[in-house]
Amino acid sequence: MIYVTLFFEFFKIGLFAIGGGLATIPFLFQLTEKFDWFDVAELTNMIAVSESTPGPLGINMATYAGIQAAGLFGGIVATLGLVVPSLFIIILISKILEKFKTNPYVSAVFYGLRPAVAAMIFSFLCVLLEMIVYQVPPGKPFFIQSILFLCYLILVFRFKCHPIFFICLGAFMGILLEL
Repeated sequence: MIYVTLFFEFFKIGLFAIGGGLATIPFLFQLTEKFDWFDVAELTNMIAVSESTPGPLGINMATYAGIQAAGLFGGIVATLGLVVPSLFIIILISKILEKFKTNPYVSAVFYGLRPAVAAMIFSFLCVLLEMIVYQVPPGKPFFIQSILFLCYLILVFRFKCHPIFFICLGAFMGILLEL
């Protein structure tokens, strides 16, 4: 039964997470409240792992979440659930987009979707920021993660480095602070 539930939940995410992999995060956050497959702390780990591994973020996160929930087969089922809606929608859109791309209603839909997707991503950013401040590992000062966040934020805006640089820097700083 868990495999059917995994497929259905990730099918819904794949169907409605418009805007790419980051748009799946609010849906995954809702899964933490609905099921005991993983918690919010594990979700942040999923994001870190998914961002630092090759491949699309949404697919990486679906695979990771599925494995957390039901092992390797759960990862396969969750990934298929996420991908199937996109596959059918892309096939459908490719057939009709050329005909409707200048349609004012289609333009209006995308005009309205962009801020909705940005708001969903921003809402989860607020959850992550709250975790940085309030969910600190035992024995660690609470302000260190906040200071690191601000430093990384300045570096991201100041230097246009590849994301891998910041991932490696974050991992290095985590190891350095553990010593």
